[in-house]
Amino acid sequence: MEFCYGPVGGRDDGWHARRVNDSITVAAINSTSDITDPLRIALEQSGFVVTALTPEVRDGHVDFARFVRQHQPRVVIYDVAPPYESNYRLFEHLAAMADAQDVPFVLTSTNAKHVEQLGGLHQRVSEIVGEPFDIAEIVGAVREAAHARSMR
Repeated sequence: MEFCYGPVGGRDDGWHARRVNDSITVAAINSTSDITDPLRIALEQSGFVVTALTPEVRDGHVDFARFVRQHQPRVVIYDVAPPYESNYRLFEHLAAMADAQDVPFVLTSTNAKHVEQLGGLHQRVSEIVGEPFDIAEIVGAVREAAHARSMR
């Protein structure tokens, strides 16, 4: 049996051994690997399973609804990159899909203030993390979003 260390059942009160197949899956939608690669490493070291979709969802090469049904992410990290308006609209479209109704989003952006002005703190957004990106802050936001979802 394979084990890793990380949050158990959404608890963030320390590190616990748990089976890998009990891991929390996180989807990262970002247009560049310069952030997804270190983020993937940090999340995996924290016990999460990461499925990166760089940039296949934005390009229309991946059916997001089918992806959510197949991988069942507990949290989606979505980067709102320039052009901010169109990428924010895509986020709203993805968040509104029936298959993603229960999935919280953590947004990242090089211009978090502008993203907040576009739609405020959307009901599906757990947190907006701006640049400079602090990987630990994003991991913490993912942990909180997963925990909040498990409490519903």
